[in-house]
Amino acid sequence: MFYIFGIIIFLLIVSTFSVIRQYERGVIFRLGRFSHEKQPGLRMVWPFIDQMRRVDMRVMTMPVQPQKIISRDNVSIDVSAVAYYQIVDAPRSIIVIENVSSAINQIAQTTVRNIVGKFALDEVLSEMQQINEEIRTLIDTHTTPWGVKVITVEIKDIQLPDSMQRAMAKQAEAEREKRAKIIAAEGEALAAQKLAETADIMMAHPIALQLRNLQTLAEISVEKNSTIIFPSQFMGTIQDIKTFMQQEHNA
Repeated sequence: MFYIFGIIIFLLIVSTFSVIRQYERGVIFRLGRFSHEKQPGLRMVWPFIDQMRRVDMRVMTMPVQPQKIISRDNVSIDVSAVAYYQIVDAPRSIIVIENVSSAINQIAQTTVRNIVGKFALDEVLSEMQQINEEIRTLIDTHTTPWGVKVITVEIKDIQLPDSMQRAMAKQAEAEREKRAKIIAAEGEALAAQKLAETADIMMAHPIALQLRNLQTLAEISVEKNSTIIFPSQFMGTIQDIKTFMQQEHNA
């Protein structure tokens, strides 16, 4: 009988102590009422009087299920996101809310639908950072009374209808063709301007045109099988050059 009593006392003493991990906090309820919060380490919890709830204080990752959303310009899209949150007040996360993880998941889904639905499709694709910050701020407003801090919310995937993907591809192709035509037109305008300047120079110096003809003929003569046809104005080219050289010599 004495041994049985000793074993019972030993088990009660052993059950009095509890180990709280570094990333946990212990919330103590004494006779059903909140008493205090225990820090990590070996802590004493009175059996039958105290009840301890462990709270994980690490940063939690919560995937937000894909939400079917109609954007402001009436485009149906599927948006999925991920939220990162951390419990900063262990007692409030137990006393104020029944299931903090489920509550954050539900409010995150609702917030993603409400915020993304206010933007047009082009704005959703181009202003992702702004949308993420608005979602995080709104969720954090709801979770602060629960002792939870929402660190960040990121939209990780946007699914578009097949018809919209084809339309966007056509739009991008048309935009590239437009830029190509504009560049080609600018090149033609620049070339025409340079040709006009060249024509003015040759008009003031006729010998320059004849020299250009000679250069062209020299380039053609590189090919052995080429047939060279001399233009009629070329017949006076040699005489013009001689006259020019004599004038330069007399000067």
